[in-house]
Amino acid sequence: MEPINAKNAPAAVGPYSHAVKVNDLLYCSGQIPLTKDGEVVNGSVTEQAEQVMKNIGAVLEEAGLDYSNVIKTMIFITDMNDFQDVNEVYGQYFKGKLPARSCVEVSRLPKDVNVEIEVIAAF
Repeated sequence: MEPINAKNAPAAVGPYSHAVKVNDLLYCSGQIPLTKDGEVVNGSVTEQAEQVMKNIGAVLEEAGLDYSNVIKTMIFITDMNDFQDVNEVYGQYFKGKLPARSCVEVSRLPKDVNVEIEVIAAF
């Protein structure tokens, strides 16, 4: 197991790595809409989803990967009515072969954000 911590992503909000490499897979921790300085993006769910995707991109880049390497995503949202807005942002980052995906509504997320996304990528 090789921990990966991205210099261009906000620091983890707990005792965990941004991602861990195990064999040919990268398991990324969930990303929430934090700026690099650790501040929550308090805008719309669209703005929050955009920041989440940027943070995921920074973690993937640190590992030498990009969105085309993602094979599975898990989306957590606090209101299923936000699904379409999050989906529109999400869709801008994936082209061609699309990863498998789950999306669930949860009652609460860290720092009371509206969206969190985690990914698994293959080398």
